[in-house]
Amino acid sequence: MSASVTTLSTARAGGRPLVRIVIVGHVDHGKSTLIGRLLHETGGIPEAKLESLKAMSARRGMPFEWSFLLDSLQAERDQGITIDTSQIRFRTSSRDIILIDAPGHAEFLRNMITGASQADAALLLIDAAEGVRDQTRRHGYLLHLLGVKQVAVVVNKMDRVGFDEAIFRAIENEITAYLGNLGVRANVVIPISAREGDGVSATTARTPWYSGPSVLQALDGFEPARAASDLALRMPVQAVYKFDDRRIVAGRIETGALHVGEEVVFQPSGKAAVVRSIETWPTPDPDWAPRQLNAGASAGITLDREIFVERGEILSTPASRPRAARRLRVRLFWLADEPLSVGSSLIARLATSEARATVSAIYDVVDPGHLSTFEAQHIERNQVGEIELTLSKPVAADPHGVNARTGRVALELGGRIAGGGLVISVVDTEAAEVVLPNRNITPVASVITAQERVGRYGHTGAVLWFTGLSGSGKSTLAKAVERRLFDRGGLPTLLDGDTLRAGLNNDLGFSDEDRAENNRRLAEIANFLKLHGHVVLVAAVSPSAAARAKVREIVGERFFEIHVSAPLEVCEQRDPKGLYAKARRGEIRGFTGVDAPYDVPAAPELVVETDRLDPVSAMERVDRMLVEAGVFALRIDDVADDAVI
Repeated sequence: MSASVTTLSTARAGGRPLVRIVIVGHVDHGKSTLIGRLLHETGGIPEAKLESLKAMSARRGMPFEWSFLLDSLQAERDQGITIDTSQIRFRTSSRDIILIDAPGHAEFLRNMITGASQADAALLLIDAAEGVRDQTRRHGYLLHLLGVKQVAVVVNKMDRVGFDEAIFRAIENEITAYLGNLGVRANVVIPISAREGDGVSATTARTPWYSGPSVLQALDGFEPARAASDLALRMPVQAVYKFDDRRIVAGRIETGALHVGEEVVFQPSGKAAVVRSIETWPTPDPDWAPRQLNAGASAGITLDREIFVERGEILSTPASRPRAARRLRVRLFWLADEPLSVGSSLIARLATSEARATVSAIYDVVDPGHLSTFEAQHIERNQVGEIELTLSKPVAADPHGVNARTGRVALELGGRIAGGGLVISVVDTEAAEVVLPNRNITPVASVITAQERVGRYGHTGAVLWFTGLSGSGKSTLAKAVERRLFDRGGLPTLLDGDTLRAGLNNDLGFSDEDRAENNRRLAEIANFLKLHGHVVLVAAVSPSAAARAKVREIVGERFFEIHVSAPLEVCEQRDPKGLYAKARRGEIRGFTGVDAPYDVPAAPELVVETDRLDPVSAMERVDRMLVEAGVFALRIDDVADDAVI
């Protein structure tokens, strides 16, 4: 890899990807040395400046240290060298880098909470001679707290241990196991000597047993954060105005793009419509009205039908919508003098919505000064904690990892902002060990955490509900998706409606009541499997919209209704059992599409028209939907066919 680069004068140049990387490690483990060496290797320091520092060190009888570069640049920052000790900018062959130095634990944590150091990736530095210490573990927990998913571990000062492979492997095994238990995956562990240059821009002959990337190559391997325009559509509704005979829904497009003619859905109400127009001011002019607006634009739109929506709802596409939730798990920073306790009542603000909230649980609490974690019944001022909020009404929310713009929450107490943080998850009605009233039943939670399952299978649990007429291709598509996920190392499970009717549901007929009960049982099984990490593929006609709505309510988060659509005549042509013909002769009663109705989904997450799409294209549409919804730990497009996702 070439290390020929130049210093950045702007955060982004020429459309190159920008990656923000935080570097953490004990003060004596060589952070400044590594940063100085990186600046030199990437051409960020003039050669004359380097030679003058070496000469100065020689005159003083001191060995030259690469950390002197940072000290010198800090002293000369007012003389035109654009660098500071908290954000160091440089350029590699493929991307622009902002390296964020974390000088102190408390300062860094507060910066993280206020958004000043939002990192896409991290370098975790370890001294080879000292190994994994408590401080290292605290920094690993800090990365977990930040939600950083891309981590490269750098084992520095290998020259002090004679480049001993056994020492390196012991550190590698210990730190990867520790990070793995936190749900943080180490992309790579790199042996280096920042002082001598081994492993910084290229590996050297002193580590013949190591075949992985250098530090610079690891930096080039980090993925930048997705641009707001690349994320799913989110437009929080700020107001609804009435002009003449037009109802104009106004808001700011936080992510994605909005198109005229596009079907949209509003959460938490679930109401759907089609965008009829994007309005312009001061006077509407059809010749100048835009047909599309992108992230960052303020929009006023009209819809093709009269529906009641209000401030606080979030507009999205049906295929990728935020969840309507009354319970949220939140990681927050508490600012008020009054401690936050279980039972505390506040106002929660998410995007443009607000709701009365009660703290129903407090989990880990972190002391910012020491990064120590402990159990507590309350959170003091300037402490960080994970809490569960129970809201007085449903609000639309995304986990922060899915969409940072709609995954933030502010808490108000006594008319003042008292805390803020990130939505970690929309809480499922799962596995809480609660004794059901008047029944001697205690659900038992699994000992395997959701993070462990994601770490093994590469995805969260989800339910894909394939609905459509008999012969539309539901089971065919579900089986193809099952095979594709399994071949990639995932954990798919197929629940076919007819198969379950041969066993578990063989006591049910085809009346409306029995069909609804059939769907309910399928939903309960699917939800159970989802909560244990499976991607559940349910193929069932499920003709009733009301029954499918009940299914959505049972499954809750990560439910995807997929309408497998084909014209009736095509479905009849694909009917090898001749069921349509039998139904038309009266040999079968209550057959959907002949003498029983099918309620076409009003706002499914995805429509797959199997009379127009080939099987591969249909599977790819399902893939894209799951990627955009954040089900997969990695982007499918970036994973080889034989890789584990």
